Amino acid sequence: MVSIRDISIKCGVSVSTVSKALNGYKDVSEETRCLVLKTAKELGYVPNAHARALKTNRTFTLGILFVDDQNNGLTHLYFSHVLNSFKSEAEENGYNITFIHKRWGKQIITLLQNCKFRGIEGVCIACVEPNDPEVQELAKSDVPVVSIDYIFPGCGCVLSDNRNDMAELVRYVYSMGHRKIAFIHGTDSYVTQQRIEGYVSTLRELGLEVRQEYMLESLYTNPYTTKKATEKLLQLEDRPTCILLPDDVSAFGAIEAIQEAGLKIPDDISIAGYDGVIYSRLISPRLTTVRQDTDKIGREAAKLLIYNIEHPQNPKLEPIIVKGELLTNQSVGLV
Repeated sequence: MVSIRDISIKCGVSVSTVSKALNGYKDVSEETRCLVLKTAKELGYVPNAHARALKTNRTFTLGILFVDDQNNGLTHLYFSHVLNSFKSEAEENGYNITFIHKRWGKQIITLLQNCKFRGIEGVCIACVEPNDPEVQELAKSDVPVVSIDYIFPGCGCVLSDNRNDMAELVRYVYSMGHRKIAFIHGTDSYVTQQRIEGYVSTLRELGLEVRQEYMLESLYTNPYTTKKATEKLLQLEDRPTCILLPDDVSAFGAIEAIQEAGLKIPDDISIAGYDGVIYSRLISPRLTTVRQDTDKIGREAAKLLIYNIEHPQNPKLEPIIVKGELLTNQSVGLV
């Protein structure tokens, strides 16, 4: 097994210098630090996490707080990719990740207590109920927090550009001749509010009426509730020509409702999804959607959290906005 002594011999520097370079101390020149890290990688050096924790009095552990209302867990097609890129970025910077919860063995504890007991240095909050008192307690504590798609006062955050991305989707549908554009949105959240704002403001910008009967609610990633909402829209006397959906997974419910009504996509009615997950490329006709940059969202969240942990006197609190990409496909036809 490669030791720091092997690295020191190879680099021609002292063992203490190698240790400082590997552990991020500031009294080592950038040139020496880069040499040590490069040599350590070439030799296949793997640090002893326990020894490093004892030496630095740090755990280098990041916590993730993630609970979605559909109980998808890590099978969530959007957040699983976000969290995977968060994990990759964290590990590339010498940090470990763990999930935080309200249990300590058989004992029920608060989220903040869990972080304190386990020596978690910072937390990424994603897809939780932000008004939960324990989440609020954690966000207001001295533990650095970075949230995804929500803004907690005094915390860093990474946000999808939901408002502007939705506006771009509406403008595209309008450019295809659609004037009766419905929106089945998700349940109330910061993300939902931003998307509704993008939808409503763009309709008004284009001179279209905002029709309340065209705006229905569905659970995210739930084809069943989206199917029910789609059925209501199809039963309207003046039904929409295009339906915007909460996400790509929900599109399966909309498609089923449309097919059961004897209609075809996009000949009789158009649909568009959101997120750009793999299912959007498997649906026939292929789904027009907004692809979110899950890799960048996760990596930016990890970078921001690590920076704020390592710069407690000067944390970055300005929101980082990550733009999505409109993918135009066959599910939106010309009118």
